[in-house]
Amino acid sequence: MTSQIRVLLVDDQELIRLGFRMVLESEPDIVVVGEARDGNAAIAQSTALAPDLVLMDIRMPELDGIAATAAIVRAHPETRVLVLTTFDLDEYAFGAIRAGASGFLLKDAQRHEMLSAVRAVHRGDAALSPRITRLLLQHVGPGLDAATPSPAPDDADRARYETLTDREREVFLAIGRGLTNAEIAQTLWVGESTVKTHVGRVLAKLDARDRIHAVILAHRLGLVGG
Repeated sequence: MTSQIRVLLVDDQELIRLGFRMVLESEPDIVVVGEARDGNAAIAQSTALAPDLVLMDIRMPELDGIAATAAIVRAHPETRVLVLTTFDLDEYAFGAIRAGASGFLLKDAQRHEMLSAVRAVHRGDAALSPRITRLLLQHVGPGLDAATPSPAPDDADRARYETLTDREREVFLAIGRGLTNAEIAQTLWVGESTVKTHVGRVLAKLDARDRIHAVILAHRLGLVGG
């Protein structure tokens, strides 16, 4: 039996947490292991419960979702964060992605969209549409604000990039441009299953946490521009 995806719900509104819990726990492969109403509680619960995934609200009292995401990803790199936002162009959501989140989900998303996003982030994909990925590229270059500048690549980044084969570099560039697996397959004239294999190898060789991390790394290496 496949192990369940252990989810921590973080939102300052109890009714929203209840609604999300009902949707998630209706699925046999997902279990909600805890809840938190602010960023500080989210950090504490992440340490205590070691969830696979945190469904994180952005705007909360005490400590917001951006700071909480950064702390959780830093302390528990195996835990993935999917942030919740009201608008798909919310700069707070972009800030959370820069802090280490693996994507974001609109609060008014349909049931199937939420479940798909949770499963995608858990398996290492990005819960982010290509359109939003391209918008993300426009933000990571100059930084979202003075407090979160885009870091330059280090020698380790460049050394890992050098280990990629020519085909893997093509796939990496396509990821950086925000293409989906289907779009990459069409561009490179290969099957989607082949692309999926290449993507997995690229992420492993680059030591990239997920697809979003790879997008940001491609920008830092100067392979794509905003």
